[in-house]
Amino acid sequence: MVNNNTQIYKKKQPLNKKLAKSLVFWVFIGLFLGVLFGTIGSFHSPDNPSVFTQFFYDFSVHSKEYTIDPFIKGLKLLMGPIIFLTIITGIIRLEDLKTLGSLGFKTVIYFEVVSTFALIIGVFFGEIIKPGHGMHLDIASLDAASVQSYIEAGAKEQQSAGGELYNILMSAIPHDPITPFVEGKTLQVLVMAVLIAIALSFTSKNFKEAALKYFESMQETFFKVLTILIWYSPLATFGAMAFLIAKFGFSSISGMALLLVTMALAVIVFIFGVLGIIAAMARVNIFKFMRFIYREVLVVFATSSSETALAPLMRKLEKAGIQKASVGLVIPTGYSFNLDATNIYLSLAVIFLGQAFDIPLTLEQTITLIIILMVSSKGAVGVTGSGFIVLAGTLSALTTTDGSHLIPAVTVAAILGIDKFLSEMRSVGNLCGNAVACMIVSIWDKRVDMEKFRYALDHPEEFRVL
Repeated sequence: MVNNNTQIYKKKQPLNKKLAKSLVFWVFIGLFLGVLFGTIGSFHSPDNPSVFTQFFYDFSVHSKEYTIDPFIKGLKLLMGPIIFLTIITGIIRLEDLKTLGSLGFKTVIYFEVVSTFALIIGVFFGEIIKPGHGMHLDIASLDAASVQSYIEAGAKEQQSAGGELYNILMSAIPHDPITPFVEGKTLQVLVMAVLIAIALSFTSKNFKEAALKYFESMQETFFKVLTILIWYSPLATFGAMAFLIAKFGFSSISGMALLLVTMALAVIVFIFGVLGIIAAMARVNIFKFMRFIYREVLVVFATSSSETALAPLMRKLEKAGIQKASVGLVIPTGYSFNLDATNIYLSLAVIFLGQAFDIPLTLEQTITLIIILMVSSKGAVGVTGSGFIVLAGTLSALTTTDGSHLIPAVTVAAILGIDKFLSEMRSVGNLCGNAVACMIVSIWDKRVDMEKFRYALDHPEEFRVL
């Protein structure tokens, strides 16, 4: 099989020209310089002032405002329209609404099953490695004020399981047609797109074809704008890494290095173990699939935001033979309901905090924890600091027989300093989880050109988007 659209990549070019045109190369450069500037800046101390380190500290910390922040804002501005248009064009192309129902049902089943496995993986690694064992932290020594906003938001989100479900459903209803796009509310955009697509499905054939042509041309325009914006990502990478290291320093993670290692191991085992087994059942090699999306994974890791590669990932999966309707439905929905690495983080964090503060959890309490997280992990998606909000809310809901909190919510302050580093793992894991979800659900629902898809896995360079 030969992909005629990608023959240009088969022409050999000098290495220097290939590197100059490679986004991945420039992301690596941005990553290296960000680490270098941030590391020098991290040596700055008010007690030991230095003009040299002061310059690098100030430059690194303030570079965030001019690099990663506008980049993320630009992405959020484009994500809404791209998701909206992708879902509409995909659903219009479906044969009937029964197909949409079948695809949606299988997506929900997959999300719930795999998300539960992710929660169990987090608990398992927390109990086996015991990253908080022997730390003997004192609750009285914590800075409660630093996490008060997260605690209050978490308590509000976690009043009851029924209330949580109600909040999720209500949050999916947009107040107006503009705000979801401006604020990047993926779930609301998805709901609007599905409703409009269903309405268009009842129109005449000529009208549907005209609408489809219009929406596809708009989609192509937004993708071209995105392509231009993505080339800003090396600067965004520099700003993100420089700020992260200069602001928090390597010293902030030394005391909790084992938690970071445990989280990394849990995510790796989940991707190549749990997801690998699921992929093998669909006769797909998980290593080949990860190689296929490695560019998107790298950009997400460098920018600490899974939104960075959302649209490029969707585009790549479509080019690889997965139907647009499946990509348009599964990927955006997954970013709201299938955050596998976030689930690992939540369950692992609770286990860690219990160990660190010498608060043991019984088997019954651990099972209760998993049940609570099955609901609460869906609750604060898309909210700034959502990981902490959900974590604080889970601790508020985890009580003893006398009604007191088993692990006080204020304990989340203990991991506030390393959460920025944990967020990179969450972003990468969530991207990989949703990519695999789209592949599996699409194969399950027979919405993949398997010949083209297998060719794409064997020849990833011919299908690159970034």
